[in-house]
Amino acid sequence: MGSIYDFHITGITGEEIHLARFKGRKMLIVNVASECGYTPQYSALQELYENFSDQLVIIGFPSNDFGGQEPGTNEQIQAFCSRRFGVTFPLAAKVNIKGPEQHPVFRWLTRRTENGVLDSEVHWNFTKFLISPTGRLEAVLPSSVHPLDPQILNWITA
Repeated sequence: MGSIYDFHITGITGEEIHLARFKGRKMLIVNVASECGYTPQYSALQELYENFSDQLVIIGFPSNDFGGQEPGTNEQIQAFCSRRFGVTFPLAAKVNIKGPEQHPVFRWLTRRTENGVLDSEVHWNFTKFLISPTGRLEAVLPSSVHPLDPQILNWITA
């Protein structure tokens, strides 16, 4: 069983992001898509990131796995997020969230044998994974839970 801090991901502009650099801060990992009914949540995620950046990092993982709602290239996704929502939180390069090509971070997030906490399944875009400052998976919230929902705000400030 590994730690979330063992992973390195490719950022949307090709840079390598070591998740270990976020030790000591809470992490909110979200699978995102540009053409989803939940896409406006980008604004709220950005608001969280701006208001709590000293204690929270948000990482968006674009994926086309759900309804083909992220068909763009990394460059198109980054431009859309920046122009439309002012996103400044880290975005990963486009990945697979499920299936045989599942990204290792999502394998860790969804398998108890890997994360030591729980099994879960990503059912749609904007599923939220809450990670403690010590790297422990604390909760998985469905797409319908808005980023500014009290349960997320309370988790951040607890």
